[in-house]
This record gives sequence, structure tokens and C-alpha cells, in this order.
Amino acid sequence: MTTYDELRTEISAQYKTLSNRLQQIARFALDNPDVMALEVIAEISQRAGVQPSAMIRFAKAFGFSGFSEMQRIYRSRLVGQTPRYRERIHDLQQAADQSLKTPDGVLAHFVEASINDLQHLREEVSPEKLERMVRLLRAARTIHVVGQRRSFATATYLSYGIAQLGCPCHLLDNIGGMFDQQAQWLAKGDALIAITFPPYAPETLSVVDRAVSLGIPVIAITDSALSPLRPIAAVSFEVEEVSMKGFRSLSATMCLAVSMVVSLGQAMEAQAGRTRTRRRSAPDEASEAHGLPRRE
Repeated sequence: MTTYDELRTEISAQYKTLSNRLQQIARFALDNPDVMALEVIAEISQRAGVQPSAMIRFAKAFGFSGFSEMQRIYRSRLVGQTPRYRERIHDLQQAADQSLKTPDGVLAHFVEASINDLQHLREEVSPEKLERMVRLLRAARTIHVVGQRRSFATATYLSYGIAQLGCPCHLLDNIGGMFDQQAQWLAKGDALIAITFPPYAPETLSVVDRAVSLGIPVIAITDSALSPLRPIAAVSFEVEEVSMKGFRSLSATMCLAVSMVVSLGQAMEAQAGRTRTRRRSAPDEASEAHGLPRRE
């Protein structure tokens, strides 16, 4: 492994095989990559709640000779990048301690948090993931969308936006407790967009399992590399949003959803334009084949 993305993927893949203590470190490492890059091993160990020797065992479990070699991978991630999300959020939370006592302070907190969440989204989502998402949705016969609890608002918007484009779209909303019946509509050749955050909705996970069993590609919107959707999704978007007293903003999640709809619409329009061009050129080519003048 020579890049952070490779290391992150490997940690996620091996997570369930690790001991409880190494799982604890894995969760910390995935949630705090900047700390892993910038602090000394003693400080990292203290913040992760483990002994330094456990950090060394963690590094060796992934094929590194020691912690310093693994830390170089984390440090390579920071080269040429702006001040990182976690650092900004830490500063925001420190400032929030005195400002959350009034409605104006609460509003200011969520506005600033949303700005940071959106910047983090921009930095972390790769063009390759977005392009693969569009290809999968364009190829789908029907697009299904599922999301429960706080994810329901995003699922509802996505189903509305995709339907407005003229694509067959099916929202699994579980109204009347009809999840099992609604899931029967999934079929090979479709695609599923699944949105879930901790605590991961079991209804959503059951629909995802059914989709995977049918060979249907899953596009996941979730929280981290340890999400149960991450290993089985064809494309996984991991969105972090700051919470305050258990309430989470949906700014970044909804921004991603809007971007997905608009990108799909642009791809459809581009395809339609190419089709119109071919249709216009076909009569001219036929005329030339018969020796007739090209139409002006």
C-alpha cells in the first residue's frame, strides 16, 4: 500500500477480522486521519485510548514494519491540501461552547458547520465516483431509492428529482409497513440508491441485501468507511456532517443529492443531443448515396 485510499480500503476490508483493541484503533484512525498524520505516537495512543504498543501492532497488522512507516501514508494525504476538516470542526466546536446559548448562536453554529461540511464534501468526493454513479444510473431500467429516519428527506428528494427527469424511479417508503412488498419490484437491470447513517436503519440494510443478491448495483450515501454499505456498494459516498446535541445538518447530504440529479440530467441531455444529431445526418447520408443534393 502506497496511498491513503489504499490503506483506508484495506482497514475497512479487514476490520471484522481484527481484535477488539485493533478495531478500536481502526475506528479512530479512519475518523481522525489528520491526528494519525501529525501527532507523535504517544499523543495518538492517548487520544485513541490505547497503549503505544497497540498502535505498533496495528501498523504491523497491515504489513508495515512499524508505526512510522504507516504514518508516512497518512502524511502523504495532507500534501498540498487546505486546512483539514477535523481541524476546522475542532475550532468550530471550541468556539461554539459559548455561542449556543441563544437562537442566533445556534443558527450561526449550523451555518458555519454546514460551510465546513460542504467544503469537506468537495475535497473528499472524487470525479471518478461521480462519473461511475452517472453511468450506473444511466444504464438502469428503473432506479430505486431507499432511506429511513433522517435519511428519508434525502431519499424523497432524490426520487422526486430523478422522476422529474423522466426516469422510471421507485421510492421504497415503507408506508403501511409495505417494505417487503415494495422490495419485490427490484429486478436485474435496475439500480438502487441507499442512504443510511448511524444507527444504520435495518429496513434499508435489508433492501440493500436483496439488491446485492439480485446483482443490482448499489449507490450508497453513508457516513464512513466502516459503514455496512461500504464493502458491498458499487459506489459509496461518505458524507460527514457535524452534530449538535444529537441534531445533524443535512446540508452536505442534500447538496450531494442535488448534484446527482443534475449530473444525471446533463448526461441524459448529452445523449439525447447525440441521438438528434445522428437522426439529422441520416437523411443527408441517404441522399448522397442516391446522388441527391444535400439539404440546406
